[in-house]
Amino acid sequence: MNKNKKKILIVDDEKDFVEMVKWNLEKTGGYKVTVETESKYALDVAKVVEPDLILLDVMMPGMDGADVEYQIKKEEKLKDIPIIFLTAIVKEEEIESEDGAIAGHVFLAKPVTLKQLVDCIEKNIKK
Repeated sequence: MNKNKKKILIVDDEKDFVEMVKWNLEKTGGYKVTVETESKYALDVAKVVEPDLILLDVMMPGMDGADVEYQIKKEEKLKDIPIIFLTAIVKEEEIESEDGAIAGHVFLAKPVTLKQLVDCIEKNIKK
């Protein structure tokens, strides 16, 4: 594996969506992507993978994105990992009017283009 690839963890219950995003991100050559479709396992997977950035769905069965973020931010070795929330409940115009953030959290509206996703990742990932 290329050591320069950034590790991305996607936590989203929509299996087709995460597989498409994983495939597209890995195709760019810049990312190694891990997928978790059950929010209850997100923390354990994050501990193992230690991603450079997490893409996190807001609306999921069981624990929602805010619950997952809370768990991750309580962990010393994970607390500084940037999190980008992915959601279909907020429109792109709402996010743009807030400069990509709502209440201090970075959001992307679904559906999202590969360019939007990569631009947002590159803007928020620690170099």
